[in-house]
Amino acid sequence: MSGRQRPGWKATKAICFLLIVSACTVGCNVQSAPTLDEPTASKLRITFWTPFSGGDGQFMAELIQQYNNENKDHVKIEQINNNSGDYYTKLSTAIVTEEAPDIAIVHSAKYSQYAPAGFLTDLNALAIEAGVHWDDFNQTILQSTLADNKHLGIPLDTHLEVMYYNKDWLRLAGLLDEKEKPIMANGEAGFLEFLEKIRASVPSNVTPLAEPNVRIDSFWIWYSFYNQMNQDGGRFYTEDGKAAAIDNPSALKSLEFVNSLYTKKLILPNINDQIQSFAKGTAATLISGVWGTGTFEQAADLHFGVTKIPQIYDHPAAWGDSHTFSLPYHEKPDKQKQLAALKFANWVAAHGASWAKAGHIPAVKNAVASEEFQKLKYRPDYASAADDVKYFPNQPRQGTINDEIVREFEKMMAGQITPQEVLQNAQKIINTNLQIQQITIAK
Repeated sequence: MSGRQRPGWKATKAICFLLIVSACTVGCNVQSAPTLDEPTASKLRITFWTPFSGGDGQFMAELIQQYNNENKDHVKIEQINNNSGDYYTKLSTAIVTEEAPDIAIVHSAKYSQYAPAGFLTDLNALAIEAGVHWDDFNQTILQSTLADNKHLGIPLDTHLEVMYYNKDWLRLAGLLDEKEKPIMANGEAGFLEFLEKIRASVPSNVTPLAEPNVRIDSFWIWYSFYNQMNQDGGRFYTEDGKAAAIDNPSALKSLEFVNSLYTKKLILPNINDQIQSFAKGTAATLISGVWGTGTFEQAADLHFGVTKIPQIYDHPAAWGDSHTFSLPYHEKPDKQKQLAALKFANWVAAHGASWAKAGHIPAVKNAVASEEFQKLKYRPDYASAADDVKYFPNQPRQGTINDEIVREFEKMMAGQITPQEVLQNAQKIINTNLQIQQITIAK
């Protein structure tokens, strides 16, 4: 995208904004950065928006402080934190009203909405000038930042589904090997046997697997297992993207398996906060995102490990998303600021081992291979899962579609509908949203 105003931008930005706001979801836990020294007149001031809070916010603030100290005569990066719940609504509004920051964190999942709206700057030429080398990045993660062969962001990490396990409970069940890794065979039968042995060994108030029966968690697990299948793995749409294709045998098989974990009481009912259940020792295993790692490290008397999620079907796969650095569109961009922002982003990505303290897997390959990263506890145990990450489909209304299908999952968990009915309803949900998209575009 150039600095010139594009034909139709003024006429279409309101429609693009409505499409994006209707589908806004944020999937990560994310505190305000400490106030840094004021920039002098000779410094470039780069505004940087993030949705980070808690540990994530602190780790990013420390990296920004280090970068500012190393470049104190030239640039000042100013992190501006936003509430994660309405982050993308605010960012979309800022882009439309020409009040966007110089650089912003954008989840890969948002590219399907932001890219067609023209909300992100094409980095193909700018990145070369800024010294970015795309070969430095994990190519699976990097692929999530591409649209029409244009690089729209510098990937920072991937955060995906992993399996946490309580070593004390697995040892009691005879399911921990000499390296303190779970003893579990692949396949549906292998995972079921693993959980059933746990149930037979632990107190009745300890759940073999901790998952809630509401919200998106079971949907993430299903999507992970569904993507492990060779036939139709992860499929939501027909090849041309014009119709739903989610109601298929592979989707049903994987969904029936996930549902069976609940109906067989291998997941105890009415778990509201699965993170706290595991942290307090009332769960033997937990499938959740890598952002739980930092939380569990702070839990007293919790002896845990982390590994990739079980391989239930044909090959490894796990739902995931990524934090990326993107340049929001400006009608009259400041190229000097753009290059400074990209140099900062590239520096942070290269220092991914420090960011990995938040639990995430760095996108830069050398950061994963570094001594700093390899010396961290837990993270190296699941780092190879970055090659298996599966992002949600690249569809502008995917966020809305996911939200509506999650509600069907909740009905299934409550015993109100069957897995087959979930997929039949999901088929209708997708087709309805595709029709709404076409109508909106036509207007």
